[in-house]
Amino acid sequence: MPKTRTDPVRTCVACRLTAGKGELVRLVRDPDTMEIRIDPTGRAPGRGAYVHRSPECVELALRRGGLARALKAAVPEEVWAALAELAAPA
Repeated sequence: MPKTRTDPVRTCVACRLTAGKGELVRLVRDPDTMEIRIDPTGRAPGRGAYVHRSPECVELALRRGGLARALKAAVPEEVWAALAELAAPA
């Protein structure tokens, strides 16, 4: 009987709820340059953190500082803007 693949489960740094990796946005801190960016592939090397694609979770991560704490670095304003744009309702 063939094995079925399951979507890996990750935790949102804002609301602390678990979800499938595909439902969350991954942000990564590059180990060499210490640059923080959105990782669309989910496979970039470096320290990663996940947040839901909802405006509420993005705002909560900004207000509580969960994303900066998880990445152990300050998140630049342009990353917050890109994340808010990704989370905006269509």
